[in-house]
Amino acid sequence: MARPRLVTGDPHDPSVPARAEFVVVGAGITGLAAAWALNRRDREVVVLDQAPVGHLAGGSHGTCRIFRRGYDDASYVTLAGQARAPWSELEEACGEQLLYPTRQLTFGPQMPSVLAAMTAVGAACEVLPEAEALARYPGVTVIGETLVELESAVIAADRALAGLAALADPPGSVRTGVRVSELADDGRVVRVQTSAGVIDASAVIVCAGPWTSRLVATAGIVVHGSATLEQVAYLEPVAESRVPEMPIFVHYSPEFPYGLPVPNSRRYKIGMHHSGSPVDPDHQDQAADEELCVRIEQAAKRFLPAFEPRAVAMERCIYDNSPDTDFVLDRTGNVVVGSGTSGHGFKFGPLLGEWLADLALGGAAPRARFALSRF
Repeated sequence: MARPRLVTGDPHDPSVPARAEFVVVGAGITGLAAAWALNRRDREVVVLDQAPVGHLAGGSHGTCRIFRRGYDDASYVTLAGQARAPWSELEEACGEQLLYPTRQLTFGPQMPSVLAAMTAVGAACEVLPEAEALARYPGVTVIGETLVELESAVIAADRALAGLAALADPPGSVRTGVRVSELADDGRVVRVQTSAGVIDASAVIVCAGPWTSRLVATAGIVVHGSATLEQVAYLEPVAESRVPEMPIFVHYSPEFPYGLPVPNSRRYKIGMHHSGSPVDPDHQDQAADEELCVRIEQAAKRFLPAFEPRAVAMERCIYDNSPDTDFVLDRTGNVVVGSGTSGHGFKFGPLLGEWLADLALGGAAPRARFALSRF
C-alpha cells in the first residue's frame, strides 16, 4: 500500500460547511483518531484546528513517543495492553510501520511498584541485576535492579499524525487554520462558532488539549485542568563512538528522566516528565528553558555514556494536565470531552479515539475513572 498523503482543507477556501453530523475540535493524536474511528463507522466528520497538523504549540508534535506498559497502576498496564491492537490496525490502514519494537529499561526507587503492577496483570517483563543489565544494555547506565519490558516500542509520532490526517474521509475534511470560539448545545444540535463561520452538528468531540477547558466552558461544561510547557532534547553520539543498540529508559523516580531512540536516526531523545512550568496555551515561548537544559544535560551525563550530553536540538511540548493525571473522557449533552492526557496519552491515541467515537454515537462512558463527575 502506498504511503498516505497528508490532506487538509483547501487554504484558498476559508469557509466551513453549514452542517455536519460530527465535528471534532483538535487535530492532535486523539482528535484525529476519533475522526478516523467515526469514518470507519461510515459517519460524516469535520475536523477543525486553529493551526496545521503537528504544530509546535500543540501536544502531539515531534518525532517520536514511547509505547510502554510500565505503570505503577495495574489498570493502566491493562489499558496499554488494550491499546496495542488499534495501533496495528492504524499501521495496516496507513501502509507503513508506526511502532518500532524496542526494549524498555525501568529502574529507580519506584521500579518495584511498576513490577508489582505489571506482574499483577501478567504483562511480559523480566528483572535483571544491575551488572547483567549493564552488560546486556551498555548504552544506558542503569542503577540497581532493572525491569525490562518485552512489549514496549517507539512510536513514529509525526508519521502517525500524518497518516491519520491522510485517512480523513472525504479528503479535505480536516480544516486547519480555523479557530473554534464557542459551543452552544440546545439539546438537538450543537452550534459551533468558528473563525470561518458557523457549523451546526449533531455532536461535537472536543480534543483541543489545554484549550479544551475554555472552549467547553462556553457550553456550560466545567473541565478542571492546567497546562505546563515541557522540554525535550535530542542528542548525538560521542564522536567516533560505536553506539550500541539503544533501548528506551525510564528512571522511575520523582524527577522521572526518560529517553528513547529516534526511529531511523542515530539521535536519542531525552526529557524530564512533568518538569515544565505553568503556561497559558495562547502565550507559549518556544525558546529553551535554561534550567531545564541544565537538568536534562545532567541526566544525559548520568544515564547515556555513548552520547554527547549537550543537545543538538530541542523541542518544547505542552502538557494538558488533569488534576489527578487521569484522562477526561465523558459526554455532557451533545458535547464529548477528550482531554487531560497529562503527558502520557499518545500511546493510547487510537484506543481513545475509538472510545470517544462510541461516546459521540451515544455509547456508555468507557471508565468511571475518567468521568467528569469525579471532580
